[in-house]
Amino acid sequence: MTDLKPTPNDCPLPRRRSDFATFNEAIDYAARSEKGLNFHDMRGALQRVYHYSEMRKDALADAHRLVAMGIGKDDRVALVAETGAEFAALFCACVYVGAWPVPLPLPTTFGGKESYIDQLSVQLQSSDPKILLYPAEISEMAFAAAQRQGCEGMDWETFSQQDAPEVALPEASPEDICYLQYSSGSTRFPTGVAVTHKALLHNLFGHADSMDIGYNDRVVSWLPWYHDMGLVGCFLSLIANQVSVDYLRTEHFARRPLAWLDLVSRNEGSTLSYSPTFGYDICARRVSSQTNVAERFDLSRWRLAGNGADMIRPDVMQNFVNAFADAGFKASAFTPSYGLAEATLAVTVMPPGEGIRVELVEEERLSGTRRDLSRPARYRAIVNCGKPLQDMEVEIRGENNAAKGDHQIGKVWCRGPSVMHSYFRNEEATNECLVPGDDGKGDWLDTGDMGYMADGYLFIVGRAKDMIIINGKNHWPQDIEWAVEQLAGFNHGDIAAFSIETENGEEAPAVLVHCRVSDPDERVKLRDQIADKVRSVTGMNCVVELVPPRTLPRTSSGKLSRAKAKKLYLSGEIEPIEVAA
Repeated sequence: MTDLKPTPNDCPLPRRRSDFATFNEAIDYAARSEKGLNFHDMRGALQRVYHYSEMRKDALADAHRLVAMGIGKDDRVALVAETGAEFAALFCACVYVGAWPVPLPLPTTFGGKESYIDQLSVQLQSSDPKILLYPAEISEMAFAAAQRQGCEGMDWETFSQQDAPEVALPEASPEDICYLQYSSGSTRFPTGVAVTHKALLHNLFGHADSMDIGYNDRVVSWLPWYHDMGLVGCFLSLIANQVSVDYLRTEHFARRPLAWLDLVSRNEGSTLSYSPTFGYDICARRVSSQTNVAERFDLSRWRLAGNGADMIRPDVMQNFVNAFADAGFKASAFTPSYGLAEATLAVTVMPPGEGIRVELVEEERLSGTRRDLSRPARYRAIVNCGKPLQDMEVEIRGENNAAKGDHQIGKVWCRGPSVMHSYFRNEEATNECLVPGDDGKGDWLDTGDMGYMADGYLFIVGRAKDMIIINGKNHWPQDIEWAVEQLAGFNHGDIAAFSIETENGEEAPAVLVHCRVSDPDERVKLRDQIADKVRSVTGMNCVVELVPPRTLPRTSSGKLSRAKAKKLYLSGEIEPIEVAA
């Protein structure tokens, strides 16, 4: 058996930056290159090389199978988004048929079998697909969800054995819906984001342009394909911009995170790789003081280390720099960004080489309240998330929807060609967040995030819906969580803060904290220490609940889910550890 040879970083085919009318054209052009997808195992060993030409061939065969099964234009095809060749080909097959691929999550460690079936079921109910396709390893759960919804269910292998008679495939239009995307937090009432070919390719162009994708660039990714950054930024973008990529499955990253950095080190060209904050945090924590990072890793060619998907923590980023500077990692490689599925992906991106820039903002300004002169001023470091993509407008608005000036905090709105078409079959939700502009130049998207602009750059301060309002004063849960994280023994993601209603009917902040202490007296001390810390930072008394490790839920992309934590706590599904009064 010959050794596998990864696809090259470059080839003679001229690079085109997403300048296609439809994604179909992008697939066809990428297939003329020598580049493609490279799948690795948990230890970083290359397992499969999948040239774009082979992917296109498989996609066309799968497209003919779909047509033979009666699936056509505007039908939905649900795909469990396992990182592998099967999903890649099937996604492209749906696009060729004019059907809408609907990427759905893989099982997570939290919640178990029934929880996963429920999650799939509600997303199937929302998207109303003709068929659900999935890897054989999860057949039992996936088929149960399909049956519950009343759609057909079939594993990859069985599907590949279906007849594929060649037929003419429909022509795609830029205004056609290309795919349906569910956010990582979609659970009880999911809303599928419908994205057109035009919106997708415009965002991919803007993203590629902002990162200056070019000669010798290669992507390394462990992000899941059911999340917008993993799907759009680290799969669809690479097809439309003809970029080779090395993949590590998300579950493999979780077990061996440093394999990600091994893949970056192995690339002899320039690397582009994205991660939420927690990914950098995990890697920095996995390196011991005895590890010689310079011997194991070479991160000197990591050109863009993207940050996004959750709040960017400057302290975590600094810890990563401290841990890997000897391996050649440069802080200037950090590339903060801001985006959401409703805008296809990216809204703003930091220009390459500018790194992480922060502003210190008084907490009173963040909460919109007057400064309490009786208490010392406290500040939070807010990260600069970059400049809007080409043709993307960003505006900060107050409660009356009036535009705010620089350094004035308000709701973040954006508009441009890559804003979503709609929420699928949810006109009410669509109308709530898409508002026609007074100038007739298109709809504005209410992102639901809070932030401010300064000299053309966007700063994000938090999600409006996460804000805790106590006695008319606004508090950000991140501030409470970060306060607790300053205490010894806590990691990023160990704390969830939200508001609850107390027995007397008043709102109070609650803090759920992973507890690794077994001694009852030490638990009491820890609870009181946490309460004191929150009081010193926020001036509020809070309800502190210690919970077992790995109890706090995460979204399918790995982010802490405060909303789900609150729901599970109030329903009794998260049981706090008993602590003496």
